[in-house]
Amino acid sequence: MKKTLAILLTLCMVFALCAPMAMAEEAAEETYRTEPIELPEGEGKVLNIYAWNEEFKGFFEKYYTVPEGVTVNWIITPSDNGAYQQKLDLALLNQESAETDEKVDLFLAEADYIQKYVDSPYTQDITAMGVTDFTNAYKYTVQAATDADGVIKGVSFQCCPSALIYRRSIAKDVLGTDDPAEVQELLGSWEQFNAVAADAKEKGYLMTGSFAETYRPFSNNCTMPWVDEDENLQFDPQIEAWIEQTEEFVANGYTLTAGIWDQEKNNEMFADGKVMCFFGPAWYFNFCMGNAMDPENGCIGDWAICEGPAAHFWGGTWLLAPTGGDNDALVADIMNAFINDEELCSALVVNEAQFSNNMVVNAKFAEDPDFGSEFLGGQNPVAVFSTMTDNIKWENHTIYDQLLNEGLQNNLREYFQGTVDKETALDNFYRFVNETYPEIVTP
Repeated sequence: MKKTLAILLTLCMVFALCAPMAMAEEAAEETYRTEPIELPEGEGKVLNIYAWNEEFKGFFEKYYTVPEGVTVNWIITPSDNGAYQQKLDLALLNQESAETDEKVDLFLAEADYIQKYVDSPYTQDITAMGVTDFTNAYKYTVQAATDADGVIKGVSFQCCPSALIYRRSIAKDVLGTDDPAEVQELLGSWEQFNAVAADAKEKGYLMTGSFAETYRPFSNNCTMPWVDEDENLQFDPQIEAWIEQTEEFVANGYTLTAGIWDQEKNNEMFADGKVMCFFGPAWYFNFCMGNAMDPENGCIGDWAICEGPAAHFWGGTWLLAPTGGDNDALVADIMNAFINDEELCSALVVNEAQFSNNMVVNAKFAEDPDFGSEFLGGQNPVAVFSTMTDNIKWENHTIYDQLLNEGLQNNLREYFQGTVDKETALDNFYRFVNETYPEIVTP
């Protein structure tokens, strides 16, 4: 997710500015800043934070008060072509020999590659630093930052359950209702979803706008990892089910063959668009559905969300503590603030359109009858997301996930678009795997 936001930063900036108003339709903006902590003797005076975009930087500077005398240095490198990870990896490798004021003190990672850092000696136990209360954090966000020995290495300031985002007007024409509870009843399984796709086609609509639109709802529910204990590549039945569904959707004209971020798909978010369903978490409809928010050609209010056929999540940003830093007390305070400070987390919900990683805060907004989203026609997204979090799974992840997931979609896209046959597309995927991870045994 953050990789894409870096690529689309210019396009999304206007939409991000509009998002808080859409989410907090009836809520006054929360004004809040933390109290600065008193640093212990020996704590560093330069805090180096590595990130791939300025999302967290904005929240940090707006809500967190840095102790007097401490300089915060942001090292921001876009994710394009792995540039962020490459720069971060080099810095972590040189951590021990780096000058004191140049050491990495805090760095960010996203779901697709967090395990690479969590299961490494380059990150440390944050409970030993003073981050010990995870009572209100969602379970999967803690699992994602926990290594194989049960050591917790970081926290996420957000929770990212992903919803089925649908056009109310199209749903009413196809299903006879736009009510979220009723739509969920009609689209609560893949069998129902596929059947409705045919109904939508008969009325001149598309079920989805991208061949990859449903990939994450399937892949998040895999029952085995991409690579087994003997380093063999394996296809989970969920991945095979996604391929079969996409073949059907492409053959029958239920979807576009555009990429997940292609303009062809994004254009379907305008008022004259014909796509009924999109999938994404709060950050998606608030930061990346800008065409739908266009004041002249958009369709604010003609949207709603429900869980859809499969519980899943998409994205998320974790704060990790590297070994060898000299600002552990400050880093621990930052982590505690962004998961346990209820006023800060409330400000993230009201002002920044976040679904916070604090269950108490989210419950407050979920139960507030006056809290709703103008974009979603008054629907309360926090209430919907709060019902979905218990169904999110964090299982069967490997350090290979990001590139294998992207590689499969990129190579199968040629097949779905008709430029190569299926066998060639899979052979190209295996070649990509061999070149990227020589240790993995492919069919």
